[in-house]
Amino acid sequence: MDKEQTTPEAVAEQVRRSIGWLRQQGRDDLLLSAIGLPLIEELRIEAAKGSLSPLLITRDYRLLLTAYNKEVELTPVHKAVYLLFLNHPEGIEFKLLSDYRNELSEIYKKISNRLDIEKIEESIDRLTNPLDNAIHEKCSRIKSAFTAVMDDYSASYYIISSHRKRTVPGTDKMWYQRRKVISLPRHLVVREDV
Repeated sequence: MDKEQTTPEAVAEQVRRSIGWLRQQGRDDLLLSAIGLPLIEELRIEAAKGSLSPLLITRDYRLLLTAYNKEVELTPVHKAVYLLFLNHPEGIEFKLLSDYRNELSEIYKKISNRLDIEKIEESIDRLTNPLDNAIHEKCSRIKSAFTAVMDDYSASYYIISSHRKRTVPGTDKMWYQRRKVISLPRHLVVREDV
């Protein structure tokens, strides 16, 4: 192949033609084998990026998906957890959540209409206790709220998730990042609450 044929565009065109030929031959099995299921899954998620809605967080802490004209309904404690993770695009490890206790508490107090500070602090204690399952329950409820208003692939950008596969440079070893993140591109987040 000469230099002109090795541009990404030229390779993409070659792949497109090859896919068309295999499909004409009725060999989707070979196509699937060549592409592989993990890549298909990644491509489906990549395709979802084009249809992501901006997320508007209103002054009164409502979460609105503006492209769908829908609200993601969450309780104040769930919103507090969500906003904490939204504030940290680098992610947070659940086992280190106690390091974010004050920030989480401040967010929850702003959102909550509860006057009982003791109950708020009790909720925060449970959320930041690495031996308590409360944070997992809250993340599960947040996921359910988003998947109720959109498909799973689009929702995967809005929910608190983890386990991104990484390689160790210079080796073929894999490790999994333990930070929990919201992978929604931050240019799609519009905040009136700050």
